[in-house]
Amino acid sequence: MQSKNLAILILGIMLSVTVLAQPAKKHGNLSVKGIQLTDEHGNPVVLNGVSYGWSNWWSEFYNEKSVEWLAKDWKCDVIRAAMGIEPDGGYIKKPQWTKEKIETVIKAAIKNNIYVIIDWHSHNIRLPEAKEFFADMATKYGKNPHVIYELYNEPVKDSWAQVKDYSIELIKTIRAIDPDNIILVGSPHWDQDIHLAADEPITGFSNIMYTCHFYAGTHGKFLRDRCDYALSKGIPVFISESAGMEASGDGPINYPEWQSWIDWCAEKKISLVTWSVSAKRETCSMIKQGVSPEGNWKTEDLQESGIKTRELLRKQAESQK
Repeated sequence: MQSKNLAILILGIMLSVTVLAQPAKKHGNLSVKGIQLTDEHGNPVVLNGVSYGWSNWWSEFYNEKSVEWLAKDWKCDVIRAAMGIEPDGGYIKKPQWTKEKIETVIKAAIKNNIYVIIDWHSHNIRLPEAKEFFADMATKYGKNPHVIYELYNEPVKDSWAQVKDYSIELIKTIRAIDPDNIILVGSPHWDQDIHLAADEPITGFSNIMYTCHFYAGTHGKFLRDRCDYALSKGIPVFISESAGMEASGDGPINYPEWQSWIDWCAEKKISLVTWSVSAKRETCSMIKQGVSPEGNWKTEDLQESGIKTRELLRKQAESQK
């Protein structure tokens, strides 16, 4: 009898650990209160995870097993499905094939109880196509608390007025179907001009956050100052893409500046997503070429950025227990 009771106790502990390792089950529906992302219990939430590379170039990584590995071994709270739009193989030329890749990741994230960012990974405004896509995603997955919508990866030449108008139209489209899941809004100049959005924010909608992207080899204190300005104006910030090297995605990793960003995010309780799960010969790609895209990666299968990102995520997960 004692052995049976002990077995039941051990099983209960194992099950409780499993639940705690599933962020979406632990936190449930996310919302924004002031400048803070919070869970359904009203507690502050910080999501840490990784972004897949462009779906049109790194589609082999968009599979269920890689999502499971990133959730369980890398301890990701969130993954970002970066759906390429304009390039060959992107959504404009291959919409059904592209959606299948993105939906594979979405479904796997839901299955593993982590959050997933559905990222319209474009540098140009394409409103009709974006409205159709996000209406479809909201209809299929909007009832799941796991889903976060990112409306515009990185505006390049568009003004904040243009990005704002575009975003409002997409927010209306999504909110007509999904009234409450988090929506991420971009800003001009590769998601660095968040201070402009802070001066003229979108109003009339709830659960909206604004993205900033940094590459520590290029972007330092000046960009954190812009984010601090946005926070001081009541603008919630979400780092949906980042890395330690230059903005080109290549060059050496600037560890001191990257750590400054990591520390700043921790201090401000800001979510942080790192780029990218891909196998290109560049510093920001995390996986070595010729390695299985289905996870189960050993240290020797990872590039420098992948090794350090995994270490960071596991450390962050441990600190949040």
